[in-house]
Amino acid sequence: QVQLTESGGGSVQAGGSLRLSCAVSGLPFSSSAMGWFRQAPGKEREFVATISWRGSDTRYTDSVKGRFTISRDNAKNTVYLQTNSLKPEDTAVYYCAARTGIRGSTDTREYDYWGQGTQVTVSS
Repeated sequence: QVQLTESGGGSVQAGGSLRLSCAVSGLPFSSSAMGWFRQAPGKEREFVATISWRGSDTRYTDSVKGRFTISRDNAKNTVYLQTNSLKPEDTAVYYCAARTGIRGSTDTREYDYWGQGTQVTVSS
């Protein structure tokens, strides 16, 4: 059974930081690309960041470039999202996702497994 479990969300003031983690079990993590997505109330789920199987290739949505960093530890079956300089518009439920492929993707339809999400709330 595949499980993705996010943690690290919370409430912070604008300018603050959070480190999100996603622990993965039940799939060959080291050969799976991973992604982070987010969904704000009343909005569609949107791409945030993705990382390839070895971590050599990363991509970000424009609004988080220079502020967020995706990384992975294949020995721990965990993917991270370091979020810095947070803004109120970053408020959302953040989801990690796994795909059975070595290349990352920005498309939600290309991911096979999803976590339950972790809430990030940024106040001004």
